[in-house]
Amino acid sequence: MKIHILDDWFNTLTALPCFAKLAGHEVTVWTDNVKEVDGLVDRLSDADGVVLFRERTKVTRELIERLPNLNLISQRGVYPHIDVQACTDNGVLVCSKTSGEAPAHAAAELTFALILSALRQLPFQMASAKAGNWQMGVGKTLHGRTLGLYGYGRIAKAVAGYAKAFGVNVIWWGSEEGRRRAAADGECVPHGPKEFFAACDIVSVHVRMLPATKGLITADDFAAMRPGSVFVNTSRAGLIEAGALLAALNRGRPELAAIDVFDVEPLLDPTDPLLSHPNLIATPHIGFVTEDEFDFQFSDIFDQVNAFAAGAPIHMINPEVWTA
Repeated sequence: MKIHILDDWFNTLTALPCFAKLAGHEVTVWTDNVKEVDGLVDRLSDADGVVLFRERTKVTRELIERLPNLNLISQRGVYPHIDVQACTDNGVLVCSKTSGEAPAHAAAELTFALILSALRQLPFQMASAKAGNWQMGVGKTLHGRTLGLYGYGRIAKAVAGYAKAFGVNVIWWGSEEGRRRAAADGECVPHGPKEFFAACDIVSVHVRMLPATKGLITADDFAAMRPGSVFVNTSRAGLIEAGALLAALNRGRPELAAIDVFDVEPLLDPTDPLLSHPNLIATPHIGFVTEDEFDFQFSDIFDQVNAFAAGAPIHMINPEVWTA
């Protein structure tokens, strides 16, 4: 098969052990990002299969309808960036492993790094020291504080494990099902979202981006947060009501935000009001960006390619394409 891999910005995949799984296929790796449909069509016109790098490229109906040779899209995780109905209408099978037993340790570790960075003012202290000004302020101890985890999945549970090792009090919020499972496991679940946000020194969001979760965190939620609190998001920017985080930082609740995700990615404008906010700690969507995590995830993605090539596809999102 002619396989095209999009958006491998640092040309990482070819050096990973899992890349050997594509031996026997004709593979093209693209190491930059093209958003225009015309440019994508030029690149993918001969592709039998396309491998996506998370949500770095949107797969629209317009794009799909201009790729008559395309038979397969292989990726991992949720797929709000893919027009699955358009794929189905045009006979393109979407394969994506959306679950697994192991948490994404890379994302959990970054989350905890951002929490510590915010409380100890690490980016600001480092910048002050490098500028010859020595200390710039006084941080806060994490031990004994309350961390609120929004979402009761594998990544949040990994973060909770780190937090408890640091002597942090952990409470939970999320969907009705998530709250039920947390309570059944003996975890602390407040009576409502306002009580949850008001009780936390730090809130960290770990929810999948789905149509039902778009805009999940609202301006009212931020308004309920404590003075001096910290908000952390390593999940997806779309989970936050449009404009709500910037407005909340301007009001001082939360006092600081530490985020890894933005509405527009890659975000290359240093004057963007949120990115440039003095009370924002930002990383450029690196939650899953480690060699170990790439090898883990793309091993599944390449297995999907090989299963399709062998006539026995796995992790089908629109199986009606295969059975039709």
